[in-house]
Amino acid sequence: MYKVFVNDKPIILTDSLKKENNFPNHVFKNVVVDEIIYKLYNGNKKGVNIYCEHLERDWQLFLKNFKVITAAGGLVLNSKNEILFIYRGNKWDLPKGRIEDGETIDQTAIREVEEECGITNLKINHFLITTYHFFYQNNEKRIKETFWYLMKSDFDGILIPQLEEGITKAIFKNQKEVALALKNTYSNIQLVYNQYEKGN
Repeated sequence: MYKVFVNDKPIILTDSLKKENNFPNHVFKNVVVDEIIYKLYNGNKKGVNIYCEHLERDWQLFLKNFKVITAAGGLVLNSKNEILFIYRGNKWDLPKGRIEDGETIDQTAIREVEEECGITNLKINHFLITTYHFFYQNNEKRIKETFWYLMKSDFDGILIPQLEEGITKAIFKNQKEVALALKNTYSNIQLVYNQYEKGN
């Protein structure tokens, strides 16, 4: 299954006929992708399911409708098992950013977390999940594909949010604070956190 969020509403591509939500169902071969994007982006649809006879093949065909931007980021734990969050655009988020030429994806993840939060001593524990979200840029339809890693750091200095990226806070949150932050975040971030929780 693949989930692509459009304005935080999911397009779910699946090869399962089992219905797990109340979204309308479509068959991939009959779908007009632009029409679905438009309805989710501008309308009041909450999400859609797209049934795929050949999931991997249809996923690649789906992606051909967009310019795909690769990014990476991290869910970072400190020595107290608190989670590092950033605050940007009135939402709590996890640090992430686009890959640069010559970088591996895990190098991107570490660099972006360091830059966005002013943190050091990051170590990747393991890969968590890949998330997808749609956006427009320069009148072009794009999908950001973000690779997320569980990271750890014993950093105990002052975190410095990257203001030029619109980040106004970088802070470690305890379990109670995380629960509150997740009420004001993006669906993709909830997916990352759920994946982390599965492994705990």
